[in-house]
Amino acid sequence: MNKNYYAIIMAGGIGSRFWPISRTSHPKQFIDILGTGKTLIQQTYDRFLKVCPKENIFVVTNEIYTGLVNEQLPDMAANQILTEPVMRNTAPCVAYGCFKIQSINPDAAIVVAPSDHLILDEPGFVATIEKSLATATQHQCLVTLGIKPSRPDTGYGYIQYTDNIIDGDFHKVKTFTEKPTLEIAKTFIQSGDFLWNAGIFVWSAAAIVKAFEQHLPDMNEIFADARPHYNTENEKAHVNQAFLQCTNISIDYGIMEKADNVYVLPSEFGWSDLGTWASIYELADKDYVGNAVIPSEKVIMYDSSNCMVNVPEDKLVILQGLHDFIVVESNNTLLICPRDQEQNVKKVVGDVKARFGTKYI
Repeated sequence: MNKNYYAIIMAGGIGSRFWPISRTSHPKQFIDILGTGKTLIQQTYDRFLKVCPKENIFVVTNEIYTGLVNEQLPDMAANQILTEPVMRNTAPCVAYGCFKIQSINPDAAIVVAPSDHLILDEPGFVATIEKSLATATQHQCLVTLGIKPSRPDTGYGYIQYTDNIIDGDFHKVKTFTEKPTLEIAKTFIQSGDFLWNAGIFVWSAAAIVKAFEQHLPDMNEIFADARPHYNTENEKAHVNQAFLQCTNISIDYGIMEKADNVYVLPSEFGWSDLGTWASIYELADKDYVGNAVIPSEKVIMYDSSNCMVNVPEDKLVILQGLHDFIVVESNNTLLICPRDQEQNVKKVVGDVKARFGTKYI
């Protein structure tokens, strides 16, 4: 196993589209949302154990989740859990992890990935990451993974690529597009040169630090100034102050859309970002009329089909005459909505917060 390979797991989000199961105090990355016996962050950690030594895996998360990370990933040392005092999107998160790792090993190559994605083909995923780490190191480029689209989905960002290729498979990126309308998504699929943006990045520590210097110089200065403090007892206090100075910006907007050395590797390893209840429904086992029920022991359904049901194990639930609905109960909250309107869940969360405060959020 290559000791220059490192992984950063981003685990600071609150997963509001999975409300009410995912809450601010216990978001979806810390939940066994598919009923597999392991939470999403545990599955992510286990995957990266096949890529790099366990001491080379770092988790960046909000400081309120430190206890959850310690509980679910007990093998991680304290200096491998990097905490953010405030949410500032993914660019500061990436900067912190990558600047810290560079201070440990200037020759490091790093994969950065969310903590809450599903990967069905783990050997394929590991091979893809190892291939990307080698290419990123050799060419000092920024690599992103693109998923070959199976449908014109409006819930994903898209990456357009060119015929400029390195190492046989890595295409120069032409454009990034955030979640498009359905009509635009259809044209993307028809064109044949677009991929879904998986939000998984690979680069050398040197290349990403250089990219921060060029494209986010203020943020670069903040985390470069922290170099004397990384891996010391002063790190947390210094980084807490650093985060307060950071702008709220994603790594996609801040770096990837601006840099001229970005390449995408078209990939297929059974990926899902598990972004919505619809994605869970697609992956879950279903009965003969299309109902996905997790857990199913005490749910009785009459004349109902194509529903996504997730309720407490001890709750007896009877549904009749319900078709194409999401039914979810957790934490004193019951959500019932049509499956084709699930994108409204995030808005519902905002409305609930406005009306009742954070009690149910």
